[in-house]
Amino acid sequence: MESLKLPPHDGSVISVVDMHTGGEPLRIVVSGFPDIIGGSVLAKRRYVREKLDHLRQLLIFEPRGHYDMYGALVVKSELNEAHLGVLFMHNEGYSTMCGHAVIALGRFAVDYGLVTAPQSPETQVNIHCPCGLVKAFVEYSNQNTGKVRFHSVPAFSFATDITVDVPGHGEVIVDISYGGAFYAFVSAEKFGLDISHSRTRDLVDAATAVTNAVKRKVKLHHPSSPDLAFLYGTILTDGKDAFSDEPTANVCVFADAQVDRSPTGSGVTARIALQYHKGLIQLNQTRTFQSGATGSLFTGKAVQETECGDFKAVTVEVAGHAHYTGTASFVLENDDDLKNGFLLK
Repeated sequence: MESLKLPPHDGSVISVVDMHTGGEPLRIVVSGFPDIIGGSVLAKRRYVREKLDHLRQLLIFEPRGHYDMYGALVVKSELNEAHLGVLFMHNEGYSTMCGHAVIALGRFAVDYGLVTAPQSPETQVNIHCPCGLVKAFVEYSNQNTGKVRFHSVPAFSFATDITVDVPGHGEVIVDISYGGAFYAFVSAEKFGLDISHSRTRDLVDAATAVTNAVKRKVKLHHPSSPDLAFLYGTILTDGKDAFSDEPTANVCVFADAQVDRSPTGSGVTARIALQYHKGLIQLNQTRTFQSGATGSLFTGKAVQETECGDFKAVTVEVAGHAHYTGTASFVLENDDDLKNGFLLK
């Protein structure tokens, strides 16, 4: 059978490589976007949000994507040491950090030649995320890539034991921590739920209620940029925060009630920072984190103390494995009433 030709279409063709990390999808744009204007990755993020958001919707929304689709747009970085810059896309807009995407992009950067001279047994890939430079280390042997670990931007506990009023549940005590994005943390048991066995909808409803309650009460700030000062979501945990060799499970609900299928790389980063702040773990103690949604695993550990403004912080190493699922070329026809996409909630 001859190779498939593109169907009739209007405008440019957007080509992507699809991957997943621990079950969480990543759609990497390789061509078809116009030039992204901006002197920094954060400025490019603002430009895409203001001028090109219809393209995010085209790729992430149905019928080409789905409610929980996630995307990455590779852009030029203003940092000389960066191999690539990246903008993260989800159902609501644009994140500042995404660990599962960094793990996938590490493999992608080596496999697609963004790193010109890969080294065995491990190749370093410097990825400039909106939150800052993240260093990924990709297993490389016999021209094959494998597992990836990355070192985070400075991660820190923002506030602990905050009481918020959650409608239907009363007063709930939560922690807030930063791992490239801000998350609220609370045990699922406080809502009578089990991370691995409760209905996903019930977990989503509880986490969304917490997110909204925290947004009403807490004003976030970040020492580097106001663009980073927003609550990305809530991570429900199994409450097992003390160090153990056994996995600890969590589910992250972010953006517009989007559910992460992986253990959440930036969430693992923030959770490690929180545990370190509370004295529950020490430097270089590796913990295993399990997705309550799929059972997939990441590992995480605090590898170095550092600072972020006035916050005592740590650099966190997170490790996981991404896999390819395919490639695609997306088109639109101008007479398609649904050409810009839609979401079912």
